[in-house]
Amino acid sequence: MTGRPAFVLLEDGTWYAGVTPTPLEPAFGEVVFTTNHTGYQETFTDPSYLGQVVVMTAPMIGNYGVNPDDDESGKPQVAGVVVRELSRQTSNWRAAESLESWLGRHAVPVIEGVDTRRLTRHLRERGAMRGVIAEGREPTAELGARLAASPRMEGLDLASRAGAGGEWSRGADGPHVVAFDFGMKRNIVEMLAQAGCRVTVVPARSTAAEVLALEPDGVFLSNGPGDPATLTYAFPVIRELAERSLPVFGICLGHQLLGLAFGGQTDKLAYGHRGGNHPVKELASGRVLITTQNHGFAVRGGEGGIPGAPDLEVTHLNLNDGTVEGLRHKHLPVFAVQYHPEAAPGPHDAYPHFAEFVGMLRSGAGTSTPSS
Repeated sequence: MTGRPAFVLLEDGTWYAGVTPTPLEPAFGEVVFTTNHTGYQETFTDPSYLGQVVVMTAPMIGNYGVNPDDDESGKPQVAGVVVRELSRQTSNWRAAESLESWLGRHAVPVIEGVDTRRLTRHLRERGAMRGVIAEGREPTAELGARLAASPRMEGLDLASRAGAGGEWSRGADGPHVVAFDFGMKRNIVEMLAQAGCRVTVVPARSTAAEVLALEPDGVFLSNGPGDPATLTYAFPVIRELAERSLPVFGICLGHQLLGLAFGGQTDKLAYGHRGGNHPVKELASGRVLITTQNHGFAVRGGEGGIPGAPDLEVTHLNLNDGTVEGLRHKHLPVFAVQYHPEAAPGPHDAYPHFAEFVGMLRSGAGTSTPSS
C-alpha cells in the first residue's frame, strides 16, 4: 500500500495514521462508522451523511466498483472516507469505474491503511466526534485549533442544504403523495412509485398551503442530515397537514420530525446507528425485523410512550439499546419508522411499510378539511 502520508485526527486528540492516494486539503466533519459490508456507493451518496467523515468497518472497500444507477443523490455527500484497504481492482459487470477514480473525480478525500477496527472501537467507547482527514505524518497544533473551531452536529440544520431546491415529480398514476425532501434518498421515491403512487417532491421549507394546493392524497417526510430539533419551521407544517387527516408516513429524520411536531423531544446518540444489521422489535406482534439504519439522533421515549407527546404511541424498539424505532398517532393516519425500509442494498424485512402507507392512501383516509 503506497501513497502520501496522512492521518485522521479526532477532537479528543487521538489520531490514526494512514495514506492518501492523491493530494488533499484538510476535510472536517463528524467522524462516524457504518457496519455495512456492501453498499458503499449508496452510503457515500446518501444525503443523510452530509457533513460526516465515514469510517467503513469492512476491511476492503471498492472491490465491485461504482456505477451511475446506484447513486442515492446527484453526487457524493460525505465529507471524507476512511478505509483499511481501497481496492484497485473491480470485479462486477455493472462497474463503470473504480471507487478510487470516482472519489477522486468528485474531490472526496479518502484515507486508507488506517486501523479502522481500532478507530471504530474508540468511537464506540467515546462516541462520534468531530475529526479531520489531513496530509502529513502527524497533526499540528494549528490543525487541532481549526478542528476545535469547526461546527458540531448538534444545532445544525443541514436538511435545507441537502434537500431539493425545487419541485419535481415521479410516476404518472395512482394516489398522489407530496414528499418533503429533507435530504431524501432516490430509492425512497422509486419505492413509492413502484408501490403505485404519483410522487411530487417539494423542498424542506414548503408551507402547508403550498402542499395543500397540490391536492395530495398523502404526505411523506424523508430522511436527512443534521439535528432534527433545528427544523422548527417544519413542526407546525407537519402538524397542520396531519390534523387534516392526510395520511403521513415518515422515515428516519421524518420519524424524528413527527415526534417533535407532536410534542416529543430528540436526543443525540453516543455513536448513532449506521449499518445494515440492526434488530428492531415490532411491539404489536413481537416480530423482530433486521433493518438498515443511518441516524445520530433519536426520539426520546420507550415502550411506555413518548414524553410530551400523549397522542403518539411507540410501535417499534431497537433491541440493541432500547431506543424508539417507530411511532404512530393514536387517532390520525400518521406513522413513521426510524430505520430505512427502502434500503438498497439491505434487508427487506421492512418493505411492507410502503404497502401499509399505500393502503391508507387508497382507503380514502385523506381529506382537505381539519380533523375534529
